[in-house]
Parts: sequence; structure tokens; C-alpha cells
Amino acid sequence: MRAALAPGIRLLRALPRDSRYRGLTLVLTFLCYTSYHLSRKPISIVKSQLHPNCSALGPNPHNNSNSSTWCSWAPFDGGNYKELFGALDNAFLVAYAIGMFISGIFGERLPLRYYLSGGMVLSGLFTALFGLGYFWDIHVLWYFIVMQVCNGLVQTTGWPSVVACVGNWFGKGKRGLIMGIWNSHTSVGNILGSLIAGVWVSSAWGLSFIVPGIIIAAVGIICFFFLVEYPEDVGCSPPLHHDPEVVASNEGPLSASGQSSTDRPDSPKEAAEEPEAISFLGALRIPGVVEFSLCLLFAKLVSYTFLYWLPLYIVNVAHFGAKEAGDLSTLFDVGGILGGIFAGLISDYTGGRATTCCVMLILAAPVLFLYNHVGQNGIGTSIAMLIVCGALVNGPYALITTAVSADLGTHESLKGNAKALSTVTAIIDGTGSIGAALGPLLAGLISPTGWNNVFYMLIAADVLACLLLARVVVKEVRGWCGYMARKRGY
Repeated sequence: MRAALAPGIRLLRALPRDSRYRGLTLVLTFLCYTSYHLSRKPISIVKSQLHPNCSALGPNPHNNSNSSTWCSWAPFDGGNYKELFGALDNAFLVAYAIGMFISGIFGERLPLRYYLSGGMVLSGLFTALFGLGYFWDIHVLWYFIVMQVCNGLVQTTGWPSVVACVGNWFGKGKRGLIMGIWNSHTSVGNILGSLIAGVWVSSAWGLSFIVPGIIIAAVGIICFFFLVEYPEDVGCSPPLHHDPEVVASNEGPLSASGQSSTDRPDSPKEAAEEPEAISFLGALRIPGVVEFSLCLLFAKLVSYTFLYWLPLYIVNVAHFGAKEAGDLSTLFDVGGILGGIFAGLISDYTGGRATTCCVMLILAAPVLFLYNHVGQNGIGTSIAMLIVCGALVNGPYALITTAVSADLGTHESLKGNAKALSTVTAIIDGTGSIGAALGPLLAGLISPTGWNNVFYMLIAADVLACLLLARVVVKEVRGWCGYMARKRGY
């Protein structure tokens, strides 16, 4: 065994020290956020078991009653079960949105390793407690609501922490591509969560929550022992947070502050001082934070509406079965992975994060319209349209929550203070989470009037997201024009 692993060990030791730790950071943070999404997914799988079609199971074995809900789990056995399921979803999403604004502030003032691993262990606890309601025979709605609220609050420890860790290790040069690939943890977690929850959903649905809860807690413990927050902690050199060409020439579109490298304070005295964590209002004053936060609100509104309503839309419009509709809806996530990678790659090459997002949002609006009107004309058309929709809708969402958040958290206006990463990430993702809670709610209110109106709402949200980035896009375009003019000698 040792002889078989020897070549891999020698190759690992041959890598530079910085590369080894960067790779470890990527893998650990990927596993961390994969487990976060893995623990969120069971509720969508178990809903069908909390209120199944009892008539398909035969007569009530307990008595001679003709009740059609004898196999349902109280309190979800009534005619208002959809509203109760909606209450569970919104309890998590609203708590997550509110908690995210607070989470980043704590993340900047506490060691990220403790904060992240502690949140994961607590999330595992509340996820398992939800499942224990099955074994403890709990039929009180407020128990499940409280578990969802608590879980939503502690899950806010995840995103600011993992983005801050990755941002500490990777500079801006290839950050978009790296984070585009790394951001696939969301879809991987959703897929694994569905598979794991599906194993026990029909026999003992409580285990569909308990097992993911154990997994996220175990990954949190691993994170506690092995995650390295800063390169300086292990004697590695910190990354360049700015593109060297842009900083040196002060001509590229990313030079938002107008400062050259010589204008920045970098004296030994100032470098030795420990920077203070940024305040909430201070983070809002960073150029671009407000625009990208509001853009993400509408972009995430569209993405989460698809997440919660796409299977039902496919069933109602294309008349597929529930299983086929669920399988087909996963193609939206596949498109999201591709969109995140392409958005990161293009934005790295051009240096225009906002312009990349804006172009994808502009293309998404007509594609959403076409999918609603012709997307169900054959299985091949449906597959292609879903992948394209997923790429264009989730590409900007992935880029803003990863590379843009990390860029703004290390903005040159901070003068080297990297302690803004968690706060900036929390503000951006917290604002986006408001849209995540609002989108499915609006879809539920609008869908009785027709699916066309739901898609018109999504298209309007896409257009608003695009307009909110107009100022940043103009700034980037002017930077490009100035850069090209100077290269030509003007």
C-alpha cells in the first residue's frame, strides 16, 4: 500500500509549499459548503413522504375509515399542507437572510476556523433534531418551524467564512475561473443530499435528516483541525489581491480607486500593524458593494424560483411524471455549473466582472421567454433550453457570490486591510437571500393566474438586475477605452 502511494506522495512533496496549502484550502472549503447544501436538501425530498398519496397504498390498516390522509404525518395531513410546507421553506430562508447580515460581522472578529467549524456542528445538530421528530413522534408544527429557523441562522456561518478563506489564498489574477469551478459545490451538495435523503425517505424519513446532520458535523470537525485561514499562518507568501499589470500601469478597468501601487501605504510600520475589522457601514461604502448586492437580490430571486418551482412547472406544462420532472430539472443545475465556470473565465480574461454579469443577464431575458413558449416542444429542445437557462441565470449569481465578493472584500480602497471579506460577503449574499425568499413566494402567488405571468416576473427581475449594474459597467467600459487609447499612444 505504501509503495503504491509513494509516487503520489513524492509528487505532493515536490509541489511548492504555497500550492499545497492552496489546494488543501480549496478542497476543504469545497467539502464544507458541499455539506451545507447536502444538509439543506432533505426537506424537499421528505415533503412527498410527509403528505403522500395514501389511496395508492390501499385501505387504512388501522381502522375502516376511508380517510385519504391516514398515512400522512401530522400536522401535514390537512388540506393546507402546501401552506405548511411553504412555512417551513420560508422559516429557513427568512432566518438565513436576516442572519447573513449579522454573520459577516462576527466572522471578521472571530477566528474563521472556529466560526466555520462551530457553525457546521450546530447545523448538524439542528438538522438531526428535525429528523428526530420522526422517532420522538412529534406532530407539533412549531417544533419543525423552530428547527428550520435555528438551522437557517447557523448556516449563515458558512458562505462568508469559505469565501473569506479562499479569498485570503488566491489573488485576483485567476480568481474568477478558480471560484467558478469551486462554486460547483452547490450543485454537488444538492445532488448528494437528494441521494442520501432518498435512501431512507420511504422507510424512516427521520434518518434522511440525521445522516446529513452527522456528515456536516463530521466535516466541521475535520475543518477545525486542518483548515488554514491565512497564508502567513504557515509561512506562505500572501497572494496579490490585484492584477499586477493593472496595478503597475493603473490603466485597466479594475483600477477603481485611481490609486497606483506607489500611492498605497506599505511601510514596514503599517504592515506590522494589525488592521481593524471593518464596520457594516464601512463595508457598504466600498465602491460596488451596494450595486452588486441589489443585483444579486434579483438574480437570486430568479434562480431560487427555478429551484423550488421548476419540477412543478414541468409537470403542469410538459405533463411529465413527478420523477421524470425531478430528473429533468437537474439539468438546470448542470447549466449553472457551466455558467459559473464560463462567467469566471470570461471575467478573468476581460477584467470586467460587472460587464460579464450584465451581458449574461441581458441574454437570459429572451431565453426565459423562449423556454416558456417553445421549451417544451420535444425532449431535446427542453434539455437544451434548460441547460442554457441554467447557465445564463446562475452564471452571474455564481460570479457575484464568489469572485466579486472576494474582489470587493480586498478592494484597494481598504489599503491592504483584508478583514472585510466576511462582512462584504455577508452583505452581498444576505441581500441576495432576500430575493431567494421573495422569488418562490411571488411565484406561489402569481402561478394561479398562469405560468406566463410567472415568467414575465422573472424576466422583469432579470432586467432590474442588469440595470442596477449600469454604473459599474460604464466605469469598466471607460477603463477599457482609456487603456486602449493609451496603448495606441493617445
